[in-house]
Amino acid sequence: MKKLKYIILSLICLIATACNDEFLERAPLGSLTAGNYPSTEIEAISATNGVYNTLRLWHINTGGFPLLDIMSDESRKGSNPGDGSQINLFDQFAFTASEGNIENWYRALYQGIRRAHLVMEKVPQIDMDEDLKNRLVAETRFLRAYFYSILARGFGDVPMVTSSETSSGLGKSPRQEIFDQIIFPDLEFAIDNLPEKSDYDADDLGRATKGSARALLARLYLFLGDFTNAEKYALEVINSQQYDLETDFEDAFNVAGEHGVESVFEVGALPENNLNLGGNQYANTQGVRGTPNYGWGFNRPEHEWMLFMGGQDPRLDASIIFLNEVVDGVVISGDATTPDTTYTDATKTEILEIESYNQKAYASGDGAQAIWGHNRRIIRYSDVLLMAAEALNENGKTSMALDYLNEVRARARGGNNAILPDITTTNQAQLRQEIYDERSRELFLEGLRFWDLVRTNRAATVLGPKGFVQGKHEIFPIPQSEIDISDGAIVQDPRWNN
Repeated sequence: MKKLKYIILSLICLIATACNDEFLERAPLGSLTAGNYPSTEIEAISATNGVYNTLRLWHINTGGFPLLDIMSDESRKGSNPGDGSQINLFDQFAFTASEGNIENWYRALYQGIRRAHLVMEKVPQIDMDEDLKNRLVAETRFLRAYFYSILARGFGDVPMVTSSETSSGLGKSPRQEIFDQIIFPDLEFAIDNLPEKSDYDADDLGRATKGSARALLARLYLFLGDFTNAEKYALEVINSQQYDLETDFEDAFNVAGEHGVESVFEVGALPENNLNLGGNQYANTQGVRGTPNYGWGFNRPEHEWMLFMGGQDPRLDASIIFLNEVVDGVVISGDATTPDTTYTDATKTEILEIESYNQKAYASGDGAQAIWGHNRRIIRYSDVLLMAAEALNENGKTSMALDYLNEVRARARGGNNAILPDITTTNQAQLRQEIYDERSRELFLEGLRFWDLVRTNRAATVLGPKGFVQGKHEIFPIPQSEIDISDGAIVQDPRWNN
């Protein structure tokens, strides 16, 4: 039984005071975001849990598909050629402002923001335990910052919505204003008012913590090239002694590692193939297609990444499910209607892709329904270590950077000292590349590679062959539907006007 449970109380539960107020996955708030709700302590908790529930909406994951992975050099569309053919537009950087996945993603993020505003507006007025009140508001501000951080990185300048009420005629605000007026203040408030992970009871594991707020700040400052603050917040997470690396790399993603020592922030779910019952379709979208039938098979690992990993890094097998592999006693046969291997041309001399699947989005061998119970890891401690290493190196502190880089490599080699030796170079440029490479090995298919390439100005070089255009594809276009209904208040980013 999972420790983490998300509760969104139904209308019946709001009337029946005997309802269990555990952190249990239930339906999103929907029609409850009106009137005087929330007005009691129980309703304050349920409304806050409603904000968390946004994290399980299918569209919150780049419109339902792992587009950020597919747009990187780590994966291809996957599935079969006829299924989700529109995803090829992202694999080839041929998408436009009218593409539905972009619209769905954008709207889901603002849906989470509006839910957050409901809590921020109503909960401070409730007569309830003050410590709990402050914590709920802090959790909500963390989540608002998280949603806005995706919008700011993904779309650049976006409307700054600050109320749960519908705003008409609202134009875009500069990206930096979004960071300075919402994201950074929200996360600083969260740090000041949230508990550490160890201070939560078992039933509340998965809620935002000081550590998750600090780690998100480190990630965002790294994205903005502010290495001083990236170092500061990454080291605060490390020095809190709240986190560690799992002994086995694969435990950072499987059921055994849910809310474990390596988890800084993750999205909890239950093995139910329905959002309203606590399920999360994120992993089902990527699950093995065919035999066994665990899902749709999108986000196929890139063959070039397999070659990059070589034959010795244990993270290769722990990150990818290969055909004929036996996982939890089940033989993976895959999709019999598609080739196991696809080549670049008719000579069949160079492999384009092989049928394989993202093992980091795998739950168990108990069938397709079980895959909906996968807990998506948003921030892992190994990422914090690598963020610290990168920031320290950029700040001229190479010896400290090496310590954190090699801590990640030591776990990866699993006691086999014949592989993955410690990095020893103190040359800043060489160490920078070693850290970049280690991030690719360690954080494969976790939705970070595309942002890493953009923020380090490598996207045009690495992704150019896929169709990436420098000065355009660093951001997504504002959905055309949003521009149309704004009556001219929202204009498209100039990079997307041609």
